[in-house]
Amino acid sequence: QVQVVESGGGLVQPGGSLRLSCVASGSVFSLYAMGWYRQAPGKQRELVALINNGDVTNYGDSVKGRFTISRGNAKNTVYLQMNSLQPEDTAVYYCNAGYYGDMQYWGKGTLVNVSS
Repeated sequence: QVQVVESGGGLVQPGGSLRLSCVASGSVFSLYAMGWYRQAPGKQRELVALINNGDVTNYGDSVKGRFTISRGNAKNTVYLQMNSLQPEDTAVYYCNAGYYGDMQYWGKGTLVNVSS
């Protein structure tokens, strides 16, 4: 069973920055994409950012220009650099790892709270 573990959430003031990390335990050879999603209270889960094994990225409209997704040297690690955070960015952030064979695995989530 693949384990996906996020870290780096916390409380940050508006305008601040935070960096999330995620590690997936499965084989890097069968991993084709990793991404971040978020879910705010009372709202549906939404895409934040994706990166595939060709380093092609895709961002949700609300975070373009503020957030950056990247992969570590160990290709089963992904980061989300979040700048200019706003209260509407408050949510639980989930990491997703997608493997060939249409297998998807989720982390348990990490809370990002943007508040003064």
